[in-house]
Amino acid sequence: MSDAAPGLPPLRDVIARHGLSARRSLGQHFLFDMNLTGRIARAAGPLDSGTTVEIGPGPGGLTRALLLAGAHRVIAVERDARCVEALAELSAAFPGRLTVRAEDALNQPLAKLGDPPRRVVANLPYNISTQLLVNWLLEVAEDPSVAENFTLMFQREVAERLVAKPSSKDYGRLSIFTQWLCSARILFHVPREAFTPPPKVVSSVVQLVPRAAPLYPADSAALQQVTAAAFGQRRKMLRQSLKTLGDPLALLEEAGVSETARPEDLSIAEFCTLARALQGRQTP
Repeated sequence: MSDAAPGLPPLRDVIARHGLSARRSLGQHFLFDMNLTGRIARAAGPLDSGTTVEIGPGPGGLTRALLLAGAHRVIAVERDARCVEALAELSAAFPGRLTVRAEDALNQPLAKLGDPPRRVVANLPYNISTQLLVNWLLEVAEDPSVAENFTLMFQREVAERLVAKPSSKDYGRLSIFTQWLCSARILFHVPREAFTPPPKVVSSVVQLVPRAAPLYPADSAALQQVTAAAFGQRRKMLRQSLKTLGDPLALLEEAGVSETARPEDLSIAEFCTLARALQGRQTP
């Protein structure tokens, strides 16, 4: 795929003209390969309605791919003023289809970013990727329709945590919360050399599709409490790690979970059972 568009210079020329060296402090790693950005855009599915939300577009490589793929409307959230100026050229080339918000994405609820159906497609800044995802999952817990899907690039180690199964080294709080609310799969891996500058690790593109309802009934806050306590002392048995929640033995007995189990051995269903038991104890 070419990065050319009517009246638009090549992406490398834009970067050179605006002095857009990637900043480590912002977790920036730019993608130049339009075949790759086009593949990411296509993976998000039809973009011809609603809003496509992009976080951290940088100089606009993926943004171009989304617009060339027919995105009806793109809202790009970018805190780097240098990139905001460069993205203005894209706005002019695709009239009425690209809105750039010079904001911190951590302070931007999805529900306020355009009209549904929303899709989030992004090469996320590494230093805030996990916190961004948790923020979005909290919104999904309140309203599953807040996003149709998420097509996101993470460091590979984070991606593997999102899809990890019980009894694996990567299984933890993020695995449980993500899979409780969404179906999750790794679409493909991206080598270091695809980025400028190359990161120290391989990256992966993950797709999350919110479920119409959580996988098992549970209160979001209670589930977070239980998983935080359990994985806060990952190597200890639950009878020890859950002490911060009150009487761990009574809680485990009520949930039908072995007191000698370790957190990585419990299924999502068992954690949800623990969360319901904890909520019942906390409710007057």
